[in-house]
Amino acid sequence: MAGSGTSPATVRTSRAPRTPLARAEQFVWLTARVLEQRRFAHHFLGGGADPVETALAAYQNDDGGYGHALEPDLRGPVSQPLHTAHALRVLDSVARVSGRGAERICGYLTAVSTRDGALPALHPSARGYPVAPFVRIVDDPPSELLATGPVVGLLHRNQVWHAWLFRATDFCWAAVDALEKSHPYEIEAAVAFLDGAPDRARAEAAADRLGRLVREQRLAVLDPDRLGDFPVAPGYAPSEHHFPHDYARVPESLARRWFTDEEMARSLDHLTAEQQEDGGWPIHWSEWAPGTALEWRPIVTIEALRTLRAHGRAIG
Repeated sequence: MAGSGTSPATVRTSRAPRTPLARAEQFVWLTARVLEQRRFAHHFLGGGADPVETALAAYQNDDGGYGHALEPDLRGPVSQPLHTAHALRVLDSVARVSGRGAERICGYLTAVSTRDGALPALHPSARGYPVAPFVRIVDDPPSELLATGPVVGLLHRNQVWHAWLFRATDFCWAAVDALEKSHPYEIEAAVAFLDGAPDRARAEAAADRLGRLVREQRLAVLDPDRLGDFPVAPGYAPSEHHFPHDYARVPESLARRWFTDEEMARSLDHLTAEQQEDGGWPIHWSEWAPGTALEWRPIVTIEALRTLRAHGRAIG
């Protein structure tokens, strides 16, 4: 802006924000997509849900699924299960998973399901568009708990009933029961399913078993000061550790029972300390293109703030 005077915007950005929330707000206004700006406004500034839903609608395709790099590591316009799962998480966060909108999304999920009625991580329609090098495109992709579990759990938690859910739920139960040697993202997907599964007794029993597995296989860093004692899973980036708060993002999660109060406190202390000088939180997986890292960091920042607040930490 030309001129020698000091504009209101200059005054606003020149003041050194002190709280985690104020610092993050500056980061979001500076770097985030419109969707994340509206999500931040909704969660932390009293903004409405309608603007979030409007911004999200720009990513939806005629088939009912979502594309257009909503999940930043998958580029291109075509609908994908991971994009659609991301959209459902956004809708869930503003209490808008219901009615004809949910039915339309379930129609897309039905259309892209595998032979056993569940979701692949990546539909082959992504071929020809840029995707992260750690995502494989195959012509006949298998069902993945990673893609299916969070969607099924979220739909059940929101009391959405659709024919697609029956076989997809059966797949999730079978996949969770079969877990032995696993990795953090798969465990997170299992927790997302179990937290919403209607059979609560079965979900609690399955979660107890997974909690023992997580501790035995050292899939969660229980002491951030001793990172070397907790190996990174094969294929992950060198700094891609997972912590108790990654599994138990809210205190009500079944995964919260896996960790002592002291372990959870250390995890949340670590999350708080990860806020960077620019006010945002970092990503720890591979940065394969400059734009994807820029788009991911506001998403990660919003989720960090939501996790801290859910566990009773003061953010501003």
